[in-house]
Amino acid sequence: MKCMQIEQSTRDLSTIADYIMPDVPEKSADLAFVFGTRQGVEEFCRATHSLWQRGMFRKLLISGGATHGNPVTEADVIGERLVQLGVPEDCMILEKSATNTGENVIFSRQKISETTKLETIKSVIVIGKICSLRRYLMTIERHWPGLITFACPVNYFGVEKENWHTHPEFRARVLAEFEKIPLYLQRDFLRELPEC
Repeated sequence: MKCMQIEQSTRDLSTIADYIMPDVPEKSADLAFVFGTRQGVEEFCRATHSLWQRGMFRKLLISGGATHGNPVTEADVIGERLVQLGVPEDCMILEKSATNTGENVIFSRQKISETTKLETIKSVIVIGKICSLRRYLMTIERHWPGLITFACPVNYFGVEKENWHTHPEFRARVLAEFEKIPLYLQRDFLRELPEC
């Protein structure tokens, strides 16, 4: 009986991980879209810099406002570090008002439309926390449908994705996502991904 419970538990953990952290290819795109953060900034910047060095995008959008009482925007913090790493400032578009994922996408579309025709952007590579990947993709599906989406999930927790449940913060964040996505769907903040 105990063996069967462990097997069921492992299967449940795997189902949650597959849903919240889907395997999405990392391919070159018209635009790289960094969802701002205060956690794992160095890991975010190094992942983005690596994509730039490999020619995976031409334009980089960094979205994130002043959050958690910090007057410096997430976009400014990430953008400044990327310049230090060698990403050209003229390829970056900074969106500095967003304080949640929906605003990241809505405000970023507005910001991009100031300099570029939105219809020229057919694909995007999402750069964001591994534990929030599905929510990012579902938010884009809701507020910017029709894009081909690729992903570069950033894992700053120090344990492999398969072991997410063994790390207290990683586990808490994944389970929080698993609980809130259905609520966000009900409130029309998100749209389910086409393959579901």
